[in-house]
Amino acid sequence: MGTIVVTTFSSLDGVVQAPGGEDFKYQNWSFEFDRGPDGEKFKEDEAFGADALLIGRKTYEGFAAAWPNYEGELADKYNTMPKYVVSRTLTDPKWNNTRVLSGDVRDEVAKLKTEVEGEIQVPGSIQLAQTLIAADLVDELHLMTFPVILGTGRKLFGETPGKTTWRLTQSRTVGEGILITTFQRV
Repeated sequence: MGTIVVTTFSSLDGVVQAPGGEDFKYQNWSFEFDRGPDGEKFKEDEAFGADALLIGRKTYEGFAAAWPNYEGELADKYNTMPKYVVSRTLTDPKWNNTRVLSGDVRDEVAKLKTEVEGEIQVPGSIQLAQTLIAADLVDELHLMTFPVILGTGRKLFGETPGKTTWRLTQSRTVGEGILITTFQRV
């Protein structure tokens, strides 16, 4: 059975919007900080640990526009691994090895967890991540928290139907005071 891992960059006040792009008051805000070699290694190890990507349409469009143009081991990983994009509007994905999930998100992802062995990673994709958290389908959270308060923007955690408990399994500081935390669903 697959495990759903949400991975995101966050400000101290929980904003996850546009850490590396998109139209936002503080776009690319995460690039203002040096993650250092340990932070870069964490992100690389995280990417290589994924067996599949599960992403929303907007994240898909950004990834599909960028990754096929890169070369190297990480680009090869992203370009060849299975990708599942949640969308009601995308019908003909061009990025290699992509399947569109157009039905009910909760049902589609619950089914996907039974079909895919290993880690199904959800990078970014705020709306999708919020839906999966609310549906209690997320098994693990990887948060890279940057030492900045943005004061505005979309946050990862919205209202959920109930309380859930998480166990901290890893925490460390890298680069310029960036906190990496990993939580597993209890």
